[in-house]
Amino acid sequence: MNKPILRLATPNIISNLSVPLLGAVDTALVGHLEHVYYLGALAVGSVIFNFIFWGFGFLRMGTTGLTAQEYGKRSRFGMMMILARVQFIALGIGLLILLLQHPIAFFSLWLIDSTQQVAEYTRVYYDIRIYTAPAVLALYGLNGWFLGMQNAKYPMIVTIVLNLLNIVLNVTFIYGFGMHVDGVAYGTLISTYLALILAIYLFFKSYRKYLSHYIQTELINVDELKKYFVVNRDIFIRTLCLIFTFSFFTAVSARQGDLILAANTILLQFWFIASYGIDGFAYAAESLVGKFTGKGDQEKLKTAVFYNLGWGLALGTAGTFVYLIFGNQILQIFTDKQDVILQSQSVLFWTIIAPFVSSICYILDGVFIGATETRPMRNTMLAATFLIFLPVYYLATPLFGVHGLWLAMVLFMIARGLALGFYLPKTILNS
Repeated sequence: MNKPILRLATPNIISNLSVPLLGAVDTALVGHLEHVYYLGALAVGSVIFNFIFWGFGFLRMGTTGLTAQEYGKRSRFGMMMILARVQFIALGIGLLILLLQHPIAFFSLWLIDSTQQVAEYTRVYYDIRIYTAPAVLALYGLNGWFLGMQNAKYPMIVTIVLNLLNIVLNVTFIYGFGMHVDGVAYGTLISTYLALILAIYLFFKSYRKYLSHYIQTELINVDELKKYFVVNRDIFIRTLCLIFTFSFFTAVSARQGDLILAANTILLQFWFIASYGIDGFAYAAESLVGKFTGKGDQEKLKTAVFYNLGWGLALGTAGTFVYLIFGNQILQIFTDKQDVILQSQSVLFWTIIAPFVSSICYILDGVFIGATETRPMRNTMLAATFLIFLPVYYLATPLFGVHGLWLAMVLFMIARGLALGFYLPKTILNS
């Protein structure tokens, strides 16, 4: 079982780590500019797009689980029609986002109470990056489909090319043309559409024969669309809770001033780097659990679950040791501003323990997505958000200041893992 897990997980880890690498490079580039409010604008702009794009993450997650199950059944028709439907849905949502871009911007900036300078440059960033919407959602669907087809290589290629292009363009625009957050936004816009072209090319290179199984009249199949949206409704609610938690975290940081916002933005990059690495095994769990669910092979499904949990916990432990030993040195990469570094160091402990305590919930998310058992994911996320994160924040922050905010985030992750672990035996393992 280790061989197929590593075959899927290794490309996923490599591609996933390029995502926070991009965020880290952007943060470092903007963090070395003259004004702190540029970094605040990047943080607030990222929160807005997390809401917009992460909310539709089901286009990736739901597609992987459903495609993997059709792959296990060896149904080429089922595999092809899932891809056709997800692209149809992605195009519709992408165009709707563009139509509603101005109300979305107004509401988002009203909701996040930042300084005038941060709000001004956030809008500059937003007005450019919003046009990535159709391409981002189409890529979600294609990468999810590739993973469901047990192909982690193509998402790795697409993601790495996307993020390397983005980094090169961002550096060029900022240092070559003297731009700021607008340079980061233009870099993202151009690289996203180039990556979509690459993904379409890879599909035609290896899966062109599946097009013969496409049936136009089955595209709007009410029963199949209902099945897709029932699965993805729960993922959507789960993802909204996750977005709300991180967005609330950033909004609260913004209200506490540009210094705390800048420091917390940098430390969140540490969290994202660790989470995207561990998610390599979560994605492997999605693919394998989905395939074995489709085949009806319960023994291999159980083996896949426990092996992925072991690998995820090991990687999370390694991440904690890396942050413990090199955390202060990594901070120096992100910014040269001593006040931001000192503020970050004062709460670094919470980031050090994050990879270890969060690893279980990341892997179990992959397990439940692969099995398309999405209701427990929804329920546990609602409980972790509204019964753990928010109460702990409101109780602990008056006592411990910014440490209370970080405590709430850590307990939120622990609660997710424990709650999903409670559901695991009866829902997935049938024991």
